[in-house]
Amino acid sequence: MKDIISSTECEHLISSIELMAHHLDGVAKSLDKENIRQMLMNIMEADSIFVMGAGRSGLVGKAFAMRLMHLGLRSYVVGESTTPAVRKGDLVVAISGSGETRSISDLGRITKEIGATLVTVTSDKDSTLGHLSDTIMEIKGRTKNDIGGYLERHMRGEYSHLTPLGTSFEISSLVFLDAVVAELISITGASEDDLKSRHAKLE
Repeated sequence: MKDIISSTECEHLISSIELMAHHLDGVAKSLDKENIRQMLMNIMEADSIFVMGAGRSGLVGKAFAMRLMHLGLRSYVVGESTTPAVRKGDLVVAISGSGETRSISDLGRITKEIGATLVTVTSDKDSTLGHLSDTIMEIKGRTKNDIGGYLERHMRGEYSHLTPLGTSFEISSLVFLDAVVAELISITGASEDDLKSRHAKLE
């Protein structure tokens, strides 16, 4: 193992980064600006913002909720022990590559029953979550359920060492949501000092 590591040129690592950079360029060019404006309006008009996702998408959601808090918005992560109940007038942001993750789509239905607004970040606007949502942000990427594309290429031995499962969606969503925060900073006129003042002091 030591000999393998000492001799590697890290070509798979570099290729994966280059693949993601290329993918992100395509994502940026394909975004629906009208849907972005609608998402921004949903965020600014919400009483509270709740973010949810499963697995790695959930981690992306936590990062987004943290940035919203830094902006001074009332944000929560669904499932945390201190998260309050969702109410009418609130916004729920769901992150799911397939749009079919059972736990998240079930919570999407509950969101609509409550009367809250639902925004979904997904690779499939025609998914269960897509059909439930008030606003859909379609972020193209290979998801773990992409049987016809990603898994087929793996079975054929193509891209066998590159970004696994839903990585392209998750990274793209992370970058997109951080870019949403950048737009919100511009809209609200928030400064770097404003964000730093709300950063956790006990870490």
